[in-house]
Amino acid sequence: MQLPKINIPKKYLKVGAWILGIIIVLSAISGTIAYSKREALLKSMVAKAIAKAERDYGLEVKIGEAGFSGLSTVHMTGISVVPKDRDTLTTISDLTIGVKLFPLLLGNVKLSQMMLEEGKIHLVFKDSLSNIDFILKRKKKDSTENKGKVELSEIASNLLNQILYKIPDDMEIKNLLLNVNDNDTAKLSFLTSSATINGGELQSTILVNGNEATWHVNGEVKPARKHFDVMIFADNKKVELPFLNNKLHAKLSFDTVRTVLKSADYSGNDFRMEGSWSVRNLLINHAKISANDIIVPDAKIDANVLIGANYVALDSSSTVFLKKAEIHPFLKYTLSPNKIYEVKLRAPEQDAQEVLNAFPQGLFESLEGLKVSGKVKYDLNFYLDSSQPDSVEFDSGLSPLDFKILKWGKIDLQKINKPFIYTPYEYGKPMRDIMIGPSNPNYTPLSEVSSNFKNAILTSEDPSFFSHKGFVQESIRKSFAVNFKEKRFVRGGSTISMQLVKNVFLSRNKTLARKAEEILIVWLIENNRLVTKNRMLEVYFNIIEMGQNVYGIGEATRHYFGKSPAELNIGEGIFLANIVPRPKIALYKFSGDGGLKGYMYNYFRYIGNIMARRGLTPPDTSGYGFYNVRLREGLRQYLLPDSATIDTNSFDNDEDPLPPVETQDESKTLFDRLFGGKKDTVARPSTNLDTIKTKKEIRQEKREERKREKELEKKRKEGN
Repeated sequence: MQLPKINIPKKYLKVGAWILGIIIVLSAISGTIAYSKREALLKSMVAKAIAKAERDYGLEVKIGEAGFSGLSTVHMTGISVVPKDRDTLTTISDLTIGVKLFPLLLGNVKLSQMMLEEGKIHLVFKDSLSNIDFILKRKKKDSTENKGKVELSEIASNLLNQILYKIPDDMEIKNLLLNVNDNDTAKLSFLTSSATINGGELQSTILVNGNEATWHVNGEVKPARKHFDVMIFADNKKVELPFLNNKLHAKLSFDTVRTVLKSADYSGNDFRMEGSWSVRNLLINHAKISANDIIVPDAKIDANVLIGANYVALDSSSTVFLKKAEIHPFLKYTLSPNKIYEVKLRAPEQDAQEVLNAFPQGLFESLEGLKVSGKVKYDLNFYLDSSQPDSVEFDSGLSPLDFKILKWGKIDLQKINKPFIYTPYEYGKPMRDIMIGPSNPNYTPLSEVSSNFKNAILTSEDPSFFSHKGFVQESIRKSFAVNFKEKRFVRGGSTISMQLVKNVFLSRNKTLARKAEEILIVWLIENNRLVTKNRMLEVYFNIIEMGQNVYGIGEATRHYFGKSPAELNIGEGIFLANIVPRPKIALYKFSGDGGLKGYMYNYFRYIGNIMARRGLTPPDTSGYGFYNVRLREGLRQYLLPDSATIDTNSFDNDEDPLPPVETQDESKTLFDRLFGGKKDTVARPSTNLDTIKTKKEIRQEKREERKREKELEKKRKEGN
């Protein structure tokens, strides 16, 4: 279509030309004036910035000389920054900064170039003080100021832009030293001898602690396109983080780490960032994670991060790769109106051996060399609304498809199907070897164990033992709810299967790796029916700790009551089930006359009523045998007087095969207790434990107790 011709009168064209000319002349005059006054303007701006730093942050900033070296380039020398009453933070000998003019007119400060020579940054931490405390300071805001609520997506977008804007198109850094001094216990230095950005290509050389190591951060940086691809590596060795070793007694090293930002922009109302992160030969070592080095040869995550108005999420389109295995994670954290935590993991059907090979080296030490066939898939769903913790959702399942074990690893998971030697440990030391088989006179077949004890311990420890496949998801779900409400670890979800595997097959190290190994071995045994439920329970009854150097139901019944396991009455069965979580304090539950202390009565009623409702014992209003539990006459001489008190918590130790749950050391962190062993799978009533006198009395009573235990052990051996 041909546009119609527009005729503009010449007089209007002349007027327009005059107006445009005037604007150009005025702009030129303004530019000339501004250019001639720019040094004064710069001086004024520097003075305001120095005053603001001192007023708002308590920083003493000094600049020797400052002036323009180009149209939009500022050159400064003799720069120093010293926080009030703190060590010097920064000194820079020579700094040149250039900004882009057009973005500056729109209110955005984007660097075009940066050149720095001879700079030092000192980070000093002394107890609770540091020379970067000023970062935490905030300006006092007018209480009457009314600002609209800022969305997380907007904050994320602005923050990323501010970071990218400060990356110059051209950069040259020479000799920038970063020193870190943490309470004089961890001293580190990083000297960037050279770092350049030229045409988007980043090259750098960093000397760590003098000449201990030479690092490089190289790659491609294009801030205008919101894209970077950066890799960190070291010359002829791994990149190590010495600060972790000095401060946290942890080792972390790797060959290379690569970080890629592919794109970052709005998708509807959400801010989306797409990128990847990968690592080669990652090594991790910490006493709480594993007793050995854990090595991840090759790992990568392709990540899609979504940030909405009130949430941050890792989208399910993300993929984690471990060698040839893959898993799709979904993580979401909602901040308001209630904090909500969501986790979903989906590993599609894939080769089982490839999945096994993908696990980090050192994570499953006992299974190294295991060969399998078939396929597996995994799904996990977790949802917790902080306003309704009791409604937490949890579901986890590893599903086998034609799965078979072709070759055992370091241990034979079927070894408990025949007689074997069990070695219990206390305080990291082996106690004695116990034959779990007929050649041991204290060994008790399951058929010869009283149903009173069998039903009591299943009721208190693992009611669904014969129906579950190693795990009770409802128990785990309730544990999440209880622990979240208590804000500490007070309840776990271990089953008898897990306790058995932990004690028979694994070390006594309380680590994340051991817990993960325990879970996998339980799954292998239960889902492949390597051991029958009856045999598992029989072995469990014969290895369970039930007193000081007392192991198994056979030793326990003779030790406490002078009878065989088949002769236990309902009260004795409930008592022995009760001491399983804390076997070393069993004798403190008795009064001097050999009867149980009164506080135990409620426990008997609680467990007895549950057993009665399930048809495992007749209803009883007199305490389900509480008054019929009588300690063997020969043991009563070792009881403390009824008036004595003792700190029963002092008998808990990290090496107990079956750790307690009635009390917790609140000084321990969640990580310290998370993988500590057996916890109740059903709720227990509270009990009134013995109280504490003085530390001196406790030490004396403990010495007397150890003496009595030695005498008791000597008599027990003589009796055998």
